[in-house]
Amino acid sequence: MVDYMVVGLGLAGVAFCETLRKNNKTFVVFNDQSQTSSRVAGGLYNPVILKRFTLSWRADEQLPIATDFYTQLEKFLNVKFDEKLNVLRKFASIEEQNLWFEAADKEKLKPYLDSKLVSNENASLKAQHQFGKVLETGKLNTKLLFNSYANWLKKENKLFSDTFDYNQLKIEQEAVGYQDIKAKNIVFTEGYGMMQNPYFNHLPMQGSKGEYIVIKAKELKEIQIIKSSIFLIPLGDDLYKVGATYNRDQKDNLTTLEAKNELTNKLDSLLGCAYEIVDHEAGMRPTVQDRRPLVGRHPKYNNLWLLNGFGSHGITIAPWAAKSLYERIEHQIPLLEEMNIERFATN
Repeated sequence: MVDYMVVGLGLAGVAFCETLRKNNKTFVVFNDQSQTSSRVAGGLYNPVILKRFTLSWRADEQLPIATDFYTQLEKFLNVKFDEKLNVLRKFASIEEQNLWFEAADKEKLKPYLDSKLVSNENASLKAQHQFGKVLETGKLNTKLLFNSYANWLKKENKLFSDTFDYNQLKIEQEAVGYQDIKAKNIVFTEGYGMMQNPYFNHLPMQGSKGEYIVIKAKELKEIQIIKSSIFLIPLGDDLYKVGATYNRDQKDNLTTLEAKNELTNKLDSLLGCAYEIVDHEAGMRPTVQDRRPLVGRHPKYNNLWLLNGFGSHGITIAPWAAKSLYERIEHQIPLLEEMNIERFATN
């Protein structure tokens, strides 16, 4: 008997497992790597929606928890995967620049928007106007994070690299059973894979396919994250991640020529130097109709739980939401109504 089974090992899964480990709970994880969203994501964390210069949902609550969480996780794994980088927002017009100043003067945005503009000193970037600098931003090397965490789980005999078979799940009053394992609770953290989960696929997850390209640009020499109509994220060794696209119609992890062309067209309006495409990735983001997470208990079974629906803000939301779910299960502290799956309760 263990305290928890966790199904899925993206950002939600890692965040919940770490919360369990820190609280001395026993657990096992099932993960078949079928969901690629967390792995192929840009890894960017940024508290501001840069299209409208507004704060992301509850970002001021989530960011301190996330910062502390990843700092502690780096120490625990003895791996450096968190890189503090500023985001420079390219302005398309003077009007946009003025909107930035208005936003930077708002109380909630002051800690994140620098009122001093940055001039473009990179000859390889096409920028007629100045840049706005976003603070408290950076990027995670998500592949390194997941691989390092999975390696630790394997050493501890906590990881099963199998596809979870829902038909084998036995639900009892005080526990759940799966193969020869029993647990007090099971938490599903499967991202878009939730759509195959018979216990939770009634929830209104839309899903949004995102595609990235990775380019090599030897002349670019940019060390900050640039945001125009796309993000340009430096990876080191003259490599940059470029993205992302949003497609609600396609529900797969396959790369497309259409998305590649969209990204290169936008990139060509930003770069004034040569580049070559060296990789192309796709994944399904677990997006929800009302743009809020899906967290909570199954309406019928008391020991089945869900932690999902973080969309494109998983890096900042995951540690905060994992903590909230843990406190709900262990201490009966109510979940925030905005993310509780009870908001979609069926009659």
